[in-house]
Amino acid sequence: METIYTIGIDIGGTNTVVGVVDREGSILARRKFPTSICGERLTCFIDQIAIQIESLERQHNLVGRIEGIGIGAPNGNHEDGTISFAANMPWKMPFPIVRMLQERIDLPVALINDAKAAAVGEMTYGATRGMRDFIIITLGTGVGSGIVANGELIFGHDGLAGELGHLIVRRGGRPCGCGRRGCLETYCSARGMARTAIELLQQTTEESPLRYLREEEITSKSVYDAAEDGDPIAQQVFEITGQILGESLADFMTFSSPEAIVLFGGVTAAGDRLLEPIKRSLKENLLCVYKMPKLLFSQLPSDDAAVLGAAAVGVEEVRRLALRMSRPINF
Repeated sequence: METIYTIGIDIGGTNTVVGVVDREGSILARRKFPTSICGERLTCFIDQIAIQIESLERQHNLVGRIEGIGIGAPNGNHEDGTISFAANMPWKMPFPIVRMLQERIDLPVALINDAKAAAVGEMTYGATRGMRDFIIITLGTGVGSGIVANGELIFGHDGLAGELGHLIVRRGGRPCGCGRRGCLETYCSARGMARTAIELLQQTTEESPLRYLREEEITSKSVYDAAEDGDPIAQQVFEITGQILGESLADFMTFSSPEAIVLFGGVTAAGDRLLEPIKRSLKENLLCVYKMPKLLFSQLPSDDAAVLGAAAVGVEEVRRLALRMSRPINF
């Protein structure tokens, strides 16, 4: 019997990744394109996804062998199939991506929040296999999260539960793309770290290699490189970021008392330079009744976890439709 595949799509603030995934969680192939390639034009974006899928089908002889599509996206609503008011996305009005993609490609389509997709990927294939209670925090262009409690991913009544990146950690603080001020995302994302570096440079005349960069050239990667070279301002950025994130993780422990907190995304490439101040701050701020959770980095490559999780959601959608239609499925 021929292998059946699912398409997993990870829509990020910078790039959109389209992957072909088999039932064992192996990614056969992937393609990516800039998420902002079409601006606010929804039909154009759908066309871009369709082009990538059709190209992968032709290249790998997959015509007729793809059963469904799963999408992970910021503010992706599992219940109504829309992306609504995502802070770092080009589309500011609700985007009915499930309906539009189904009309373009005649396959079952399911949508989930991108961080929840990463949680599903981690639970199925990564660091939290066998765990029933954990939180995943994605640190990239923004800050996302997925909460698993008692073995179940938490959606809430409207599919939007668990937006921990938009918990306010500094009242009246930095303006956020969501329209509020002081969200965790504005301090602990890649962009948040760059903002911290810029603020510190404005507050002091201390020498730093970051001073020779234009503001738009200051990134979490350039801050990391400067910190590794001994720059005290860059090192302070990591201390501040770790302090705020550790405080927030201590608060998150009260939600579901997780066994582990998994950090995922591009910012985690900083390794112990970020992890050590997080651990110190978490320990200092943790309510005494809670045990210190395992603090882990994702075991999945950053491009894989959300794609794998989205594909798993696509598989579940195929199963759900098959059961509803009372027809056999090839799993």
